[in-house]
Amino acid sequence: MLDGDESFVLLDVREAVEIVTAAIEPYLHIPMGVVPVRINELDRDQHIVVICQHGNRSNQVCAYLERNGFPQVSNVTGGIDAWSRQIDPAVSIY
Repeated sequence: MLDGDESFVLLDVREAVEIVTAAIEPYLHIPMGVVPVRINELDRDQHIVVICQHGNRSNQVCAYLERNGFPQVSNVTGGIDAWSRQIDPAVSIY
């Protein structure tokens, strides 16, 4: 999706200290714990791809977004850890 012309938002739900260690640009950072209070910052008409460290938090956020009317939501399976190992080794593993 990053290489193509697909329009989407990469929603990173990790904590700020994790973002400093490893990130995929461009991203929107909303930590998992504050997604409910910042949900209005997300566009229901946009495809939202959610990422965390290993895919567990992002999977929970995907389910939450779907329950709240977001029809185009995807989880990055394996999170940034899998991204680092399988796609871009320049992204730090932690």
